[in-house]
Amino acid sequence: MEKAELQRLVTENVVKNTYEQTGKRFVPAAASNRHIHLSAQDLEALFGKGYSLKPERPLSQPGQFAAAETVSISGPKGRIDNVRVLGPARGKTQVEIFLADAYKLGIEPVIRISGDVEGTPGAAVVGPGGSVSLPFGVIVAQRHLHLSAEQAAFLNLNNGDLVSIKKEGVRALIFEKVPVRCGAGHQMELHLDLEEANAGGIKNGELLEIVAVERHA
Repeated sequence: MEKAELQRLVTENVVKNTYEQTGKRFVPAAASNRHIHLSAQDLEALFGKGYSLKPERPLSQPGQFAAAETVSISGPKGRIDNVRVLGPARGKTQVEIFLADAYKLGIEPVIRISGDVEGTPGAAVVGPGGSVSLPFGVIVAQRHLHLSAEQAAFLNLNNGDLVSIKKEGVRALIFEKVPVRCGAGHQMELHLDLEEANAGGIKNGELLEIVAVERHA
């Protein structure tokens, strides 16, 4: 068993036992750097016909990986290089950046849940084999909590619930209205971007407490 999988199982067991014994829900946090998901069509436009991504390391969510490939994102005012490509290819290209990145690129920062890209700003994506002009698809990702169906069940949470999650310590804060996304293809993890994680001094894998739940109607 790989170290990452073992750690995941240990964390899941700790979370489950803690809830059963104390009634307190904790979830592990993870900070995400800026990255891009490419459609199959845009992947070929940027890297060449028939190109396949080269997986570099697996991600926590089932079947997803960080690829060896990177691209550049260009906007009206600036450019950001070395943006990591995540795989596998998706139906639509989606760029996930920080608030500060939006100002550097010269585009409006729009916070959306992953996958909700209609009506968002666009940008140019530049790869080693060509470039793509995106009419939309650049977002600042909304923080969210991933859970498998089994994990959601033992934490008594449902898909679409909104939770408040607390970080203790010197930079204590509460992330409010965090949507729960559960079901097949999800694994327990609170997804923040690096700006949010740095605001609270949060480390990858750190357990944060769910302090409020707003049930999905």
